[in-house]
Amino acid sequence: MKAARASPGKSVADATALDADIRPGQSLELLKELHILTREGKLNQDSRRKLKQVYHLYQFIEKLLLELETEASPGAGASLADHGAGKSYLGFILYDLFFKSRPGGHIYGIETRAELVDKSRELAARLGFERMSFLNVSAADAADNAQLPQQIDVVTALHACDTATDDAIAFGLRKQARFMVLVPCCQAELAGCLRQNKALALSRTPLAELWRHPLHTREMGSQLTNVLRCLYLEAMGYQVTVTELVGWEHSMKNELILARQTGRKNQAAAARLRALLAQFGLESLETLRYPLSSS
Repeated sequence: MKAARASPGKSVADATALDADIRPGQSLELLKELHILTREGKLNQDSRRKLKQVYHLYQFIEKLLLELETEASPGAGASLADHGAGKSYLGFILYDLFFKSRPGGHIYGIETRAELVDKSRELAARLGFERMSFLNVSAADAADNAQLPQQIDVVTALHACDTATDDAIAFGLRKQARFMVLVPCCQAELAGCLRQNKALALSRTPLAELWRHPLHTREMGSQLTNVLRCLYLEAMGYQVTVTELVGWEHSMKNELILARQTGRKNQAAAARLRALLAQFGLESLETLRYPLSSS
């Protein structure tokens, strides 16, 4: 479909501004269905930020899908599982801009809120997006779901809250994902562990000053969580790149973790992960979140 154009009720300046925000080929009707555009075709500031984040993530994912396309047999297409899909903004835009024009490939939206899953199914049916499926299941339970194939090419998680990102990583490992694209959010679990062990830690090492104050505990927990995730991915055979998704003015949850399967587990990364867990008194998390026994 064509990009936005001026309509009788819209000034040329309005249309030009809208064209600058929306990718060529993007369905305006889809954006209206997702409530990113108003029924009048306008884009408010909150929706503009949301769309900018999804488009930036799309640019990273598109490159991976094109790489997979060169390796696949004709018509096969890539499989993608989107964890914590919510209203499936990312999945629908990926399908509209990439999958729709290709004969193969499938997107699976994984979401725990049944009402959002139902709405996404209805919208996909209405738009004729036949190679989209939506599962009312948690990221932790998704790997055993019979509706999903044994292998998934790409795993995404945009702002999957707290440990859902860890569950998405575990899912990707189970499904032998070629790529994982993660934007973590609300990393609260590890901050809770730091608070619980604060008295012991403060007497043991000067590093504990980094989380003595509650605000620092939260921020330190968030930072440490993502560092541990990256080391775990490396230990399990992935090359990891960490970058910003968009400018900080658009979102404070802005860290993008890109993981590419190498097929070679990294024992040095596993050793660093264990050492870091020990340094912060978090050894129990090896069994819970970062099982390395098979690495």
